[in-house]
Amino acid sequence: MVTVTQLKVGNVILLEGELYRVISLKHLVQQQRRGFISAKLKGVSNGVSLERRFRSGDRVEQAILDTRQTEFLYSAGSEHVFMDVETYEQVSLGEESLGNALLHLTPNGRVKIQYHNGTPVGVEVPIFVNLRIDETEPGLKGATATASPKTAKLETGLVVRVPRFLEVGDVVKIDTRDGSFVERVET
Repeated sequence: MVTVTQLKVGNVILLEGELYRVISLKHLVQQQRRGFISAKLKGVSNGVSLERRFRSGDRVEQAILDTRQTEFLYSAGSEHVFMDVETYEQVSLGEESLGNALLHLTPNGRVKIQYHNGTPVGVEVPIFVNLRIDETEPGLKGATATASPKTAKLETGLVVRVPRFLEVGDVVKIDTRDGSFVERVET
């Protein structure tokens, strides 16, 4: 059991017998009243979203998750296949289990799959991933990184703002926490 003030975005909690992933947290204080936490939760098994308010002293049960290193193999329709790097077992996850992680997956990319009682419940992507630019405006000679950015579509379909000097085929480092451009990667 943990207090709700210790929760972080991405944690999985057990609430009323169901697993929920924490999507967002807000600490709110009203005049002359105790503060409370407003949490947006998403059901792991059913995908149902709900908003719940907790008093700052409330306790919730944090789910115990087993994490295994896997390699993303391929997508077949709405199913995405991963291989455990130690046992070579393959596991298939739907788009609802992956969420935004799907925009950061490349073939042979390493991710951690989270399991609860032997059932996959989510994916943990690395903080930084390198992705190739597939579509963008032509680069400008002499443009600097501080100039106004332009839009670029990456190989996974993720759209980010990048400096004007970058061109199609360049590889960029992306922060998966907020989907932002970090730097150009030399290949």
